[in-house]
Amino acid sequence: MTHIIGETCIGTKDSSCVDVCPVDCIHPTKEEAEFEGSDMLYIDPETCIDCGLCVDECPVQAIFPEEDLPDDWQKYIQMNVDWYQNQ
Repeated sequence: MTHIIGETCIGTKDSSCVDVCPVDCIHPTKEEAEFEGSDMLYIDPETCIDCGLCVDECPVQAIFPEEDLPDDWQKYIQMNVDWYQNQ
């Protein structure tokens, strides 16, 4: 299981979650070229260890465990996967 970043991250891209992630699975970071062109941040489902540290750090409540993701945000599961497959 993994965590998913959803809709309220769009346009915000607060990187507090990046700072607390012990496995560096949230991208793009401010240091990466893709940051400016990206609408939001994404969690790599292959790297995420489901620790949940990012959830409390997110000021816009955009991060959920996959099983708790709101029904109308289900499309963000694939969006997070796709971002990493396209990198």
